[in-house]
Amino acid sequence: MKKMSIIYEALLELHAEMIWDQSIRNYREKQLQEEIDRALLARDQEKFYKLTEELKQLKNH
Repeated sequence: MKKMSIIYEALLELHAEMIWDQSIRNYREKQLQEEIDRALLARDQEKFYKLTEELKQLKNH
């Protein structure tokens, strides 16, 4: 029984970590999209390209 408990706890920890990572990724994605919008409004092409590249990399991981 103790072995099952350890396995269950490990699975819960892994699941919690996956949820945490996804939440952080979603938050950063939203931030980047907002910054991209501001760069577009400011007509800041350099910043736009930098931010869109970061967003692409984030989505590919």
